[in-house]
Amino acid sequence: MKKIESVEQFHEIKQEENVIFLFSADWCPDCRFIDPFMPEVIEKYKDCSFYYIDRDKFIDLCIELDVFGIPSFIAYNKGSEIGRYVNKDRKTQEEIEEFIENLK
Repeated sequence: MKKIESVEQFHEIKQEENVIFLFSADWCPDCRFIDPFMPEVIEKYKDCSFYYIDRDKFIDLCIELDVFGIPSFIAYNKGSEIGRYVNKDRKTQEEIEEFIENLK
């Protein structure tokens, strides 16, 4: 999964089609819980581009987007937010896939 390196990059990429941003942090146990199955999710949804945003590096962006729990996902299509799965709860593969399915 590609990592966002700047706020400018985030704003550019969200203009693309079917982009999903994962907000996460290295220290977060619930974020590490999804690591083993995220490659399978990414492979299953090849029509989406997935990007990792380090919550600690981009805390101001997280505040702007109301991302106060991690791991969280926000999806965009051509600059418009089309869905969000934002909370502090641990997420299963099935829950993440259901979120992506409901974007279509």
